[in-house]
Amino acid sequence: MATLKFEEVPYELVREGLNRKIIHTDNLMTVLIDFTDGPWAEPEPKHSHPHEQTSYIADGKIIFFCDGEEPKELVAGDMFAVPSGVRHTIQLLSETARLVDSFNPIREDFLK
Repeated sequence: MATLKFEEVPYELVREGLNRKIIHTDNLMTVLIDFTDGPWAEPEPKHSHPHEQTSYIADGKIIFFCDGEEPKELVAGDMFAVPSGVRHTIQLLSETARLVDSFNPIREDFLK
């Protein structure tokens, strides 16, 4: 069984203000995402991917945007789900936020 010890695995810098840690099996990926560049005046551009996604807001405050739905303000403890191929994004409302995303199948584009 694979494990990820938080203090032993360094963050991957995705961009300034966005760091992540990843663990995965052959079919499931969990991504810990820490944002430190908020709040944002605008949401990030919408995107889609063939993966199913669920997200847990572990800390912070965001607005979740998803095609076909009204924007939702979410705080720590809230969750959202995105079906395959649906355009979505977030806007960070707090200075920092931590999201825990799960993907099926795994995001090969996230692997080095």
